[in-house]
This record gives sequence, C-alpha cells and structure tokens, in this order.
Amino acid sequence: MTTDTLIRPSAPGGIRDTATLAGRILRHWKQRPASILLGLLFPVLMVVMFGYLFGGAMAVPDGKYMDFLIPGMLVMTMLFGLESMVVAVTTDAARGVTERLRAMPVTTTAILSGRGVADVLNAVVGLAVMVACGLVVGWTTHHGVLPTLAGLGLLLWLRFAFAWVGIYLGLLLRTPESAVAVQVLVWPIGFLSSAFVSPATMPGWLNTVATFNPLSSTATAIRDLFGNPMWNANDWASQHAIPLALAWPAALTAIFLPLAARQYRALGR
Repeated sequence: MTTDTLIRPSAPGGIRDTATLAGRILRHWKQRPASILLGLLFPVLMVVMFGYLFGGAMAVPDGKYMDFLIPGMLVMTMLFGLESMVVAVTTDAARGVTERLRAMPVTTTAILSGRGVADVLNAVVGLAVMVACGLVVGWTTHHGVLPTLAGLGLLLWLRFAFAWVGIYLGLLLRTPESAVAVQVLVWPIGFLSSAFVSPATMPGWLNTVATFNPLSSTATAIRDLFGNPMWNANDWASQHAIPLALAWPAALTAIFLPLAARQYRALGR
C-alpha cells in the first residue's frame, strides 16, 4: 500500500498510524514549552484587555460584559487553532518532514488525521486554560453540567473543522512566509462576528455577514447553553444557533477534509 492510498478511518492500521503520528506532534510540543505557553496565555491577555480596558464602555442587557465576552473568547481560541495549524503544516513542508512522511508506509488518512487529533488535544488544554481564566474573572455558567459540557463539545467540534481548513491551507501555501497571510485574515474573521459585540451594532451588510459567521453561531449557541447574556437574540440565526453551530463545522469538514487529502496526494506530482 502506498502513502497515497486512502483507507477507511476505522481500519486498525490507520488508527495505529494516526495515534503514532499524533504522539509525534505532541512530543515535539514538549520540546518548545515556551511557545506553547505563550499560545495558551495569549487569549488570557485578550480577556484582560477587552474585559477590563474596553468592557466598561459595553452595556450588555441583563448581564455583565465579562459574561458576554468569555464565550466569545472561547470561540476565538478555537479560531486561533487555524493559524497555528497553517504554520505547523508549512513548517513541516519547509523542513522536508512532509516528504519524509510520504516516503514511509503510512496512509494519507493517518498523516492528516494524526495532526488533527493532536490539534484537538491541544484545544482541550486551551479550553481548560480559558475556562479557568473565566472563573477567575467572575464568569460562570448557570444551566448545569450537561449544557456546559454540550457547549464545550460545540467548541471542540468547531476546532475540529478549523483544523481541516488549516491543514488544507498549509498544504496549499507550503512556506511559513506565505502563512502570514492567513494569520492576518484570522483577525477580521474573528472581529466580524458576535465574539465581542452584537452584529446588530454593525451597519448594513456587515450585520448579515457577522450574524451568519460560523463563529457567531457557536458563540450564540454556547451563550445559550451556558446561560450567559446575549444581545438581540431574536433574529433567525440566533433562534437556530445550536443547529447552525452543528451544521457549520460539518459543512467545513465535508469541504476541506477531502480537499486536504487531495492536496496532500498532489504534492508528489
């Protein structure tokens, strides 16, 4: 079987290969703890900046801005995984790691899914840090354990989809220098959502784009599940936030997972 062969994810060999390659990535992270720590603490810095420097100017109906902000920052933390994935994939390509993996008897599915699994594990740690940060600044959930776990599940589901977007873009761009473009675009995508403010405060078409941004769907859904305050939750997208929070990542995965596999197979041509 060649490295270009796609197998069913349920195949035992594919599962073992996926676990092995995910373990390789996790071991590499242990060798650079400073960068990992900075990546985990950056969202905490944003909570401090937006919550305490700008939060006083934000009047959220039926609640505090910090209770509105933390779910938005949890969603932003999932988005940051996209740019880190692009950088990781392009770095592997620049160092020749991708070509060495292609020469090994490992399936395409395992190589790509191993990176995705490692990224989701990293997201679990990032979520834990952000939840702890939220509890320290006074944020809390109000609807019990099961809705809270469901909200965290939606966040990981979004991160899983972003992982495939990042893998595809990393394979497409190939060089760490070109990955800067993705890092620049992440911020407008994040701000053009309900992570920090209500889309209703935005003019015209920006309101519509922000309302149907996948980040907004997940942010609104988890605010509802957590019992945190929301702005203007009477529009169609807000009333159907949980179905949209499930559908958007499913659509992104359905599009970018096969694109990533195809792009990986095309590298050696």
